[in-house]
Amino acid sequence: MDLSSPAAVIENNSLENWKVIGAGGFGQVHKARHVVWGLDVAIKLLQCDDGASLHNEAEMMRKGASLHVIRILGVYKDCPPTCGPSIQLGLVMEFMERGTLESLLDTLSLHPPFPHPLAYRLAHQIALGMNFLHCLIPPLLHQDLKPNNVLLDDYLNAKLADFGLAKVSHSVNKMSKEFPGKAGGTSSYMPPEALENVSYKPIRAFDIYSYGILLWSIITGQSKPYPYVHAGDSSRFCFLIKDRGQRPSLETVDKEQVEGLRDLVELMEKCWDHEPSKRPPLQGMLPCDRKSV
Repeated sequence: MDLSSPAAVIENNSLENWKVIGAGGFGQVHKARHVVWGLDVAIKLLQCDDGASLHNEAEMMRKGASLHVIRILGVYKDCPPTCGPSIQLGLVMEFMERGTLESLLDTLSLHPPFPHPLAYRLAHQIALGMNFLHCLIPPLLHQDLKPNNVLLDDYLNAKLADFGLAKVSHSVNKMSKEFPGKAGGTSSYMPPEALENVSYKPIRAFDIYSYGILLWSIITGQSKPYPYVHAGDSSRFCFLIKDRGQRPSLETVDKEQVEGLRDLVELMEKCWDHEPSKRPPLQGMLPCDRKSV
């Protein structure tokens, strides 16, 4: 591939062996084989987009270089073989064989504890990816950082996915029914100032808060910060997080269990501070890189 040329437009004649591997408010995610490149790719189809914003987003991320942000290989434009006769647009990305951080957490929860060296490495890599997005010109906010949007390569290295898709397509707004008019997000990972606030405009502090909740998942090995609250109960989340200032439980966390865990917990608590101005910027506060597992 020539990465110096504009983002490639990829059509059906370059793809084979389509398979649905996921779905969400944005549309479906497919795995397919690119017959020219000789590799598997992931195709995220968007239900609604005018084309221009998708091309711009793909072009900006294609030119970027971060080991910890999923790489966009081109823009899909054609009639998907499993989705009817209409032309659809989508993003063509590298395929991550090991799936999501959420699936890893669920698997390892059957055999606790979560390996601490792996936890430190993932925390560091996710912070590097988020810092990369925030340092773009203009900055790119993720707005939906959570375990399901962190993908893993064959060596369990983290790469961020679903970054900035709210800027690409309003159909990506997973919270549209719960919080009309707001930026996308998942309620258990959203900061208190964004909950039930239709006039809220996301800033970097939005992502910093989500990173704090994500650190909790990595530290504890659990994928659900509030397991006692139904995922769709937005009013309950608002009451707990915004009104009562509640955060995920730390009862099972022994800060002295291993070296460095206390520092990581302190960083987590700073990131999910109730006041956006008190949350530390990613630049200058990246967790120390730990030994790989």
